[in-house]
Amino acid sequence: MKVVKKLLSDLRRPERNVRMHTDKQLKEFRRSVEMFGQIRPIVVDEVGTILAGNGLYETLLSMSYTEADCYVVSGLTEAQKKKLMLADNRVFDLGVDDLDALDAFVLELKDDLDIPGFDEDLLQAMVMEASEATEALSEYGTIDADRAEEILDNHQRQEAQENTAAANAEEYVSPAQTSTQPQQEQTRRFVLCPKCGERIWL
Repeated sequence: MKVVKKLLSDLRRPERNVRMHTDKQLKEFRRSVEMFGQIRPIVVDEVGTILAGNGLYETLLSMSYTEADCYVVSGLTEAQKKKLMLADNRVFDLGVDDLDALDAFVLELKDDLDIPGFDEDLLQAMVMEASEATEALSEYGTIDADRAEEILDNHQRQEAQENTAAANAEEYVSPAQTSTQPQQEQTRRFVLCPKCGERIWL
């Protein structure tokens, strides 16, 4: 396979791409390029239309690269180009991780788990010692003193507002009620909802 340098300005996006690249994926592409450089070529046809590597192309553009390593595929029919694009995206998805090998790699890299495509916190959890895990679990759901005080203050403020609203509740006499009814049956108390303005009957 002969890989050649091509100007990114000479490449063109395909009319349709079967793979959509999320912001998260493009961010990880960028981390990978920053860490390792371009490790695989962009596959293009004779006229520079990208057949495989659109995410890498977008990443290199965003990083102000002017050229990229490319593999030029010649002599394909339009149908074969479409098949190549479909196969490139699908065949990769059919692989599965060897979890034992993954665990071994992560354990060997325990002190440096900044790896593009992976959540570092999740990898740290995978290699956490039993004592560290017990400590982390014991702290799960706890909050610091400042946050606890803030929650308590908010609760007390809300409670005070509700008490003030109840003390200042307005009285409403329904027009349908007659003057012959006892006074306590004619009068109903309500407060106005601070969000929508609707009456909340007490």
